[in-house]
This record gives sequence, structure tokens and C-alpha cells, in this order.
Amino acid sequence: MTSLDRHIEYIKRGCAEVIDEAELRKKLARNTPLRVKVGFDPTAPDLHLGHTVVMHKMRHFQELGHTIIFLIGDFTGLIGDPTGRSETRPPLSREQVLANAETYKRQVFKILDPEKTLVDFNSRWLDAMSFADVIRLASRYTVARIMERDDFSKRFQEKLPISIHELLYPLCQGYDSVALQADVEMGGTDQKFNLLVGRALQVQYGMEAQCILTMPLLEGCDGVRKMSKSYGNYIGIDEPPAEIFGKLMSISDTLMWRYYELLSAKTLDEIAVIKADVEQGRLHPKTAKEELAFEMVGRYHDERCAHEARQGFNAVFAGGATPDDARAHVCPSGEASTPPVFLEAAGLVKSRGEARRLIREGALSIDSVRCEDAQTPLTPGEYMVKLGKKRFLRLTVTA
Repeated sequence: MTSLDRHIEYIKRGCAEVIDEAELRKKLARNTPLRVKVGFDPTAPDLHLGHTVVMHKMRHFQELGHTIIFLIGDFTGLIGDPTGRSETRPPLSREQVLANAETYKRQVFKILDPEKTLVDFNSRWLDAMSFADVIRLASRYTVARIMERDDFSKRFQEKLPISIHELLYPLCQGYDSVALQADVEMGGTDQKFNLLVGRALQVQYGMEAQCILTMPLLEGCDGVRKMSKSYGNYIGIDEPPAEIFGKLMSISDTLMWRYYELLSAKTLDEIAVIKADVEQGRLHPKTAKEELAFEMVGRYHDERCAHEARQGFNAVFAGGATPDDARAHVCPSGEASTPPVFLEAAGLVKSRGEARRLIREGALSIDSVRCEDAQTPLTPGEYMVKLGKKRFLRLTVTA
């Protein structure tokens, strides 16, 4: 394998798609550092593990000697990214965007090498554009192409509102690639349309088209939707160690392997060995999950915090201990011992409907085991119940 082949293989690991590999190979063959752009809209003040899937690929490029541009979309954040939205997304204020951007700058260097990272803001060129400049930019892309985007076409067919400013969002993001003269742009698979707009605009402006790398979207703690601050199913890399550890321990055993693949520094061969050990009964799934949680806390805090988080988790959850202020509830077996009923009766939820929703989202565990069954009564005995992150219950079911 040539050095170029090894670089291509390293870059492609974990990618969903490369557009296009022949062009990327040609760029790499020049033996000059590439300008690799990744944009982040500061819609909330913290980065989460879903963001880090792309960020680790950014680190890979740095290790190969290329220049990473961490672009904070402080201007586009004022518009609001319409990607995946069935309705207009409310824009942030300038003050919110700038405050969130400051926390981004601090958190990103938990992964990236600050000496090899350029941090930029797209307000630097978008704020300077006149209305005539915007019109000229809009003239370089057609409405038909914009409406090929899934979320716009669906909303148009369903007669749902689409604001003109939303149509400008892909153009603004695409123009970022022109302004930065990007050789490569990366993003999640949901950003493919926006990345392609940047590629097309570069050609319109007489530049060589950027290559595109899309990365898989990481599912959130619920295991259903992509990890998102908007959905509330995310694990922030700046959260306290115990929060990160506890949230990772709450994911399903199946989802754990997805997290290993996209987040762990372990090689694919090492992960395969761990998975085989679990499947053949040599390793308990909980132990494998603890190792993943330990690695993540150690990465975003330190090893001491990781040890403390594991000990704290096991003291409460695995060791059978419950917080001193945990309420107690006694109920007979039968319908009263079904989760929605006893959760409402004990006052952990306001209604059985809320209980069923939380159970569907995977928020309920009984004796440290996730419970997704809202129908089956518990047999007589004593149970430690946990709902969400902070609601505990000592439950006694009588015969």
C-alpha cells in the first residue's frame, strides 16, 4: 500500500460517503496541506457526542498534516438551519449566538489540536455583503435545485410555510466554502445538500470544487432520533462526569456498539473482540458499556474523574443503593404493580400518559435494568426504580 493509499484509507474510515474519491486522491497527491472546513451553528452552548463524530475525523486530517477550519456559523445561526425541520426554525439573537460560540471555542480543543486549528466566524464575510451582493449570490443557484431538498419539497407539497430566509440558508453556508477556499468540507449525512451547494458555488466562482465527506449521524440516548440539543437526547461533552457516565450507561446494549464504532478510539478489530466476548458470554454487556463510558469521561475530563464516575454509578445503581431522600411506595401485585400505575401513584409522574411516554423513551430502569414494558405487572418483591436521571423510588410489591 502506498502512502497515499494509507491516507485515503485512514480518511475514509467511518465515513458514510466521499464525493468524490478520485478528486480527493488528486488533491492529496499534490503533497500540500488541504484546507478542511467544518461548520457548526451555535444553537446551544454545548457540543455533544454527536458533534464529535465529525470532529474526530477533523483530528484525523490534522494528524495527516492538513489545516482544519473550525467555522462557527454566528451569522447563519441568526437564520436557523432548516435541515430536517417541518416548520420554520426560530432564529437566535446575536447575543445568544456569541455567548454560545465562546463555549464552542473552549470545548472544541478537547479533541482538536489548537496549534493546527483555524477558528473563524462566517459573519466576517456575510456581514460585509450588501443587498446587491446577496442578489448576485442568489443568481448563481436555481429555485428548482433548492426545492430538491427533502424538507423543502415535503413542506411545499403539504402546503406548510417556507420562509424566503430559509431558502437563503444553503446559499450562505455554501458561500462559506467560497470565502474560505475550502478543499474539503465535512458534515453529517443530513448536511449533504448544503455541502453540495458549496461545491456547486465554488465552480460558479471559478474555483476548484471542494470534496465532500459525510459522517453517519449518531443516535441519541433514546436510540431513535439523531442526537440533538433540540430533542433533548444528547450527551454534552462539557457535562459533569457523572452525567456523561450515567447517560452512556442508560443506552441500550444494541446502541452501545454503534457508539463504540463512532466514538471509541479503539480499532475496529478491538471492538470486534469485545463484541464477540459479549455475544459468547465471556463479558457482561454492562461491563462493556462501563468501559465505553469510562473512555468518554476520561477523554472529556480526565482519568480520575472517570474512576469517580464509575464508582459513583455503581454505588447507586449496581450496588443497590438508593439516595437517602428516595421516596417509598407499596402496592399489591396486579394492575397496581404495572409501571404506569405505580409511577403515578407514587408521585414520580403527573399522569399515566406521561409515564408511558417516558417508558417508550427508555427513561425507566428497575433494579438497574432498562424497562420498556408498560403492561406487565411486577411480581411480589422489593425493587429499586429509577426514572430519568434524578427520580428514585423504593418499591415494594405485596402478594
